[in-house]
Amino acid sequence: MLDRIGFLVEQLNSPVYDERRAALAELAKRAHSGAASQNFNLHFHSFFSFNAEGWSPSRIVYEARRAGLYAAGLCDFDVLDGLDEFYRAGLALGVRTTVHLETRAFMRDYASVEINSPGEPGVAYVMGAGFAEEPEEGTAQAAGLAGFRERARARNLALISRINPHVPQIALDYERDVLPLTPAGVATERHIVRAYVLKAREYFGRPEAVARFWSGMLGRPYEETVVLLADPAGLEELVRARFVKRGGLGYEQPSPDSFPPIEEFIRWTLSCGAMPMITWLDGMSEGEKNGRAMLQNMVGKGACALNIIPDRNWRISDPAARARKVAALREIVAAADSMDLPINIGTEMNRHGLPFVDDLDGPVLSEFKRSFIMGANVMVGQALLHRYADFSYVGSDAQAAFPDRASRNRFFGKVGALPPLDERQADRLEEMGPEKAFDWFSDRTRELGVG
Repeated sequence: MLDRIGFLVEQLNSPVYDERRAALAELAKRAHSGAASQNFNLHFHSFFSFNAEGWSPSRIVYEARRAGLYAAGLCDFDVLDGLDEFYRAGLALGVRTTVHLETRAFMRDYASVEINSPGEPGVAYVMGAGFAEEPEEGTAQAAGLAGFRERARARNLALISRINPHVPQIALDYERDVLPLTPAGVATERHIVRAYVLKAREYFGRPEAVARFWSGMLGRPYEETVVLLADPAGLEELVRARFVKRGGLGYEQPSPDSFPPIEEFIRWTLSCGAMPMITWLDGMSEGEKNGRAMLQNMVGKGACALNIIPDRNWRISDPAARARKVAALREIVAAADSMDLPINIGTEMNRHGLPFVDDLDGPVLSEFKRSFIMGANVMVGQALLHRYADFSYVGSDAQAAFPDRASRNRFFGKVGALPPLDERQADRLEEMGPEKAFDWFSDRTRELGVG
C-alpha cells in the first residue's frame, strides 16, 4: 500500500500529463489531508518554469492537501501551461486554488534605480493574478502570452551564446541539452545552469576530473569542490552566480529594450481579466525605500494587488538586518492595507532551502496574518468568479457593483473563503452558465455566513 502510494506520488512529476492525471485520480481516492491549517502558499513555481523539487502542478496541489493548507497558488514564469492541471487537481483533492503568472518588465519611471531585481535599475518583476483560463488561440491575449515565451527563449539563447565561448568543453546546444530538462519547452536560467552541470559530469566523467574543472571555474579549493559535488543544489547556486548573475561570464546588463514596458504587461493582464500585481522584494532597494510611493505609481498604471515573499524579511541570522527588514515588511503591509490592496504571499520553491509554506502563527508573521488571509481569500475568489461566473475583479461588472477596492475585497474574499469546490460542483457551475453561477456563489456566501 505504502509502496503504491509512493509510486503514485512520484508519477505526479511525470513529464507525461496522462500519467500525472491517472496518478492523481487514484491518489484522490486514497488521499488523507493533514490537520486543517490557516497557512497557505499562493506562490508556488512548478516544473513548467522551475521548481527545486521538480514538482508538477498536480504534485503541488497534492502536497498542499497532504499538509492541510488553506489554499495553494501556482505562479510560473512567462507561461500558463499548468493552469488547467492545477485547477483540476484542486477540484479532485478539495483544495482552494488560484493561478498567477510572473515575468520581468521595465519601469521607465524608475529607470535609474534598482527596484526588485538586484543590480538591474529599472527592471521589475511583476505578476498577473487569478487567471481563469489559457487565452484562446488566435486572440491578442494568446499572442501576448506567446510573446513572453519567445522573449524568454531569445534571452536564453543569447545567454548561452555568451557563456559557451568560456567553457568550450561543456558548450550547450539549447535544443539538445536544455529543452529536454523542461516538460513543455520553456526554460529558465536555472535550467541552463543545470544543463551546464550535467554536461560537465558527462564530458569529464570521473568525479576527480569534474571536481578539477569546477575548482578552476569557480575559483574554489579542489578539496572543497569534491565535497560540493555531493551537494548538487549548492553547486548549481555557485555555477549560477559564476555564469549567469551580475559579474558572471554570461551576464549582460539589461537595457530598457531587454524587457517589455510594464504598462504593456499590465494592459495584457487586464485584457485577460486577471489582476495586475506589484511584487515587492524586501524594501532595501532605492526603488522600494518609499514603498507607498511605489505602490501609488503602480496603482496609477492599473495594478490592484501586491505580492510579498515574507520569508526574505525575517528568516535572517543577523539581528540588525532582521530588524530592518521586519520593519520594512511592517511598513509595506500597512501601506497596502491603507490602500485596500489585497496581498498575495508564498515561498516560490524555485530554489533549494526555501520553506514549503509560511508559518502565519509564528513570532513574526502572526502580526500580519489577518491581512494575508484576506488577500488569499480575494485571490481564490477572483479565480472562482472569473472562471465560472465571468466576473473578474478588474472587470466592468465588478467595478460597477463594487466601485471601491474595499467593497470588492469583501465580496471576492467571501467567495474565496467558501469551502473548496469539488468536481461535481464545478461541473454544475459550468452547466449553469455565468449569471446563474454568480447567483450561486452569492447565495452560498449568505447561506454559510462566510466572511
